[in-house]
Amino acid sequence: MNTETLTNPSLPKEKPVGKTGVLIVNLGTPDSPSVPDVRKYLREFLMDERVIDIPYLNRWLLINLIIAPFRAPKSAKIYRELWTPEGSPLKIYGESVEKKLQKVLGDDFVVKLAMRYQSPSIENGLNELRKLCLSEIIVVPFFPQYASASTGSVYKKVMEVVKDWEVLPEIKFINRFLDHPKFVEGFVNLGKKYMAQREYDHFVFSYHGIPERQITKGDVANYCQFGTCCDTLNEKNQHCYRAQCYETTRLFVKGMGIPEGKYTVAFQSRLGKTPWIKPYTDELIPELAKKGVKSVLAFSPAFVADCLETTIEVGEEYKEIFEKEGGEHWQLVESLNDSDIWIEALEDMVRKA
Repeated sequence: MNTETLTNPSLPKEKPVGKTGVLIVNLGTPDSPSVPDVRKYLREFLMDERVIDIPYLNRWLLINLIIAPFRAPKSAKIYRELWTPEGSPLKIYGESVEKKLQKVLGDDFVVKLAMRYQSPSIENGLNELRKLCLSEIIVVPFFPQYASASTGSVYKKVMEVVKDWEVLPEIKFINRFLDHPKFVEGFVNLGKKYMAQREYDHFVFSYHGIPERQITKGDVANYCQFGTCCDTLNEKNQHCYRAQCYETTRLFVKGMGIPEGKYTVAFQSRLGKTPWIKPYTDELIPELAKKGVKSVLAFSPAFVADCLETTIEVGEEYKEIFEKEGGEHWQLVESLNDSDIWIEALEDMVRKA
């Protein structure tokens, strides 16, 4: 190595000797829509202490004696609606992104797909990359907004796997990408596509919810009030999931030219009786219909690939609620999936990392 580069930071860094590994990580999906596979997935997912952050024994009893036995058959039925002949859409899109990203990055990179829960696992992906004697590994969790239960869980799992490696390459994480220009542009373009087809009375931005206590636990600055504190994203709330969701919405709204008063941020998929961040999407929808809103364009910007929470929950279940309350047209904006602009965003993030 040229020792001058160590003492003179203005000189360009030398190119790494080896290749760079890229581990792209999404949430996960059951191996099949069968009840045993869905139960297995639910157990792994919900036993994660960052997802359900209660004492281990209480969590074990809740998941293994109540949620997994009784929820798995219902969830399996929904997964069967979602499933395609090729398998789970989330995994199909992930495999497609893996191939496309590998192609655009070229031979200096090795791209591997992993799921936080189930297969292909983070452990297997990292061990495959380990064998290649890489100079560095870049981990890209597929979560636009940081949350302890999503991105934080990926960090934790990666470090659990590599902590005993004798030789550790440099490991970098993409913390969030809610404000990446290509990510924003991708959703804005999809929204404009539907807005060109018809006028919409209202726009709903539905994000996956988390318990309020997880926001409070991460609020080291004691800044959160679950209210106007999220009106801006600043140094005190930059890691707050709720604040990041509102910032994502502001960027989308600006890009699409949606006026104030015509859009709402809400949160879906809550579990249990403890308070989750509000407003709840399923409670918001009847209120909109009662106010005379007849047409809604709905976004689910916490996801980059269509899955049960987007296609079924937002696209079908919420549509049914809206129409039952008197609404006439509910349209889900699909996720970025394996679109060219999503690949461009990923390529840019990886190269800059």
